[in-house]
Amino acid sequence: MISPDNRIADMAKKARMAAAELARADPARTAAALHAAAGAVRDSASAILAANDEDLAGAHDLAPAMRDRLRLDAARVEAVAAALDMIAALPCPVGEVIDTRTRPNGLRLERVRVPIGVVGIVYESRPNVTADAGALCLRSGNAVILRGGSEARASNRALHQAMTAGLGAAGLPEAAIQLVDDPDRALVSAMLRAAGGIDLIVPRGGKSLVAAVQAEARVPVLAHLDGNNHVYVHHAADPAMAEAIVLDAKLRRTGICGAMETLLIDADYQATIPLVEALLARGCEVRGDGRAQALDPRIRPAQAADWDTEYLDAVCAVAIVDGFDAALGHIGAHGSGHTDAIVTEDAAPARRFLAEVDSAIVLHNASTQFADGGEFGMGAEIGIATGRLHARGPVALEGLTTYKWVGRGTGQVRG
Repeated sequence: MISPDNRIADMAKKARMAAAELARADPARTAAALHAAAGAVRDSASAILAANDEDLAGAHDLAPAMRDRLRLDAARVEAVAAALDMIAALPCPVGEVIDTRTRPNGLRLERVRVPIGVVGIVYESRPNVTADAGALCLRSGNAVILRGGSEARASNRALHQAMTAGLGAAGLPEAAIQLVDDPDRALVSAMLRAAGGIDLIVPRGGKSLVAAVQAEARVPVLAHLDGNNHVYVHHAADPAMAEAIVLDAKLRRTGICGAMETLLIDADYQATIPLVEALLARGCEVRGDGRAQALDPRIRPAQAADWDTEYLDAVCAVAIVDGFDAALGHIGAHGSGHTDAIVTEDAAPARRFLAEVDSAIVLHNASTQFADGGEFGMGAEIGIATGRLHARGPVALEGLTTYKWVGRGTGQVRG
């Protein structure tokens, strides 16, 4: 019996060979592969939905938000195919010259984008990640090893088949996009130990998954932590705009990382009660501090943990804050560095918020649910990185590249 370490090492070896071929492939071929994969997704939509039904039937214990992430329907399958077409249409970043300089001795230096190499992605629930991640890695010249959650095993397999059909149609190696189609947790551990075989690990899932990956990995990790996101309604906010943004940020889709989890309302805001009532009327459970509870008897008391919780559900923590600095203090103490927004018609606090809130994405007068690579014009995303190294915010094609220096001389020596 082949050990998990040897199985992953074999996959990584094949991926490395595929990555070398991708790095020198004409970008038109990767675009053709993605368009072909999009066609395969559309052609096999019924099979993909049947596989998803199989997964849903076995996912009785999943929380509602996780079931929503797992669920596919005709519109979501079409969205997967459309994302593949969109990524295919994006410029390939490989070979882009980031900057140039010429030294006094005439030596010309260029910093050029190159693929990372072999990327490993560990993810939960969302089968669309199989297609999105495979496409983004392919378009940026990387080979990828995918390991989805066991709850989405049939859906991931069906989508992976469409991706490999696209590779075959374009004459690219199928090993460029590999799927670990085995629920054995030891294979994940083997991926995390595969230094030298896998160049980067990207975890996509809940806080516990990311923390476990970071604790165990011997391969560099591009972390996507929880989205404990805030909307701060400043006293100069337009009430109609504030209500529309808050409802969308919290309730458009509660199970995504861009959803608002805490609403901060300025103590001097004049339309606080209608704003909170709008959330309650939509079926959102509201947990508030003392001043928020006084607004409506349906508001439950917030516990200390509520300010640090990513609910991924129709639950919202609400705090009344004494001005701008108190709002920033709350975000600094409890935010996860993902996405935070201010609603105000006053340009001065908006400028301060955008400059001073240390999150990967900061927004003025817009819903936090725009925290999405597709909404940023990236086609799709690997995840939203909340760290400070290499990439931050939605990670798409450029975030899946590194660079090398290229020097062109005329015989210069350093004597």
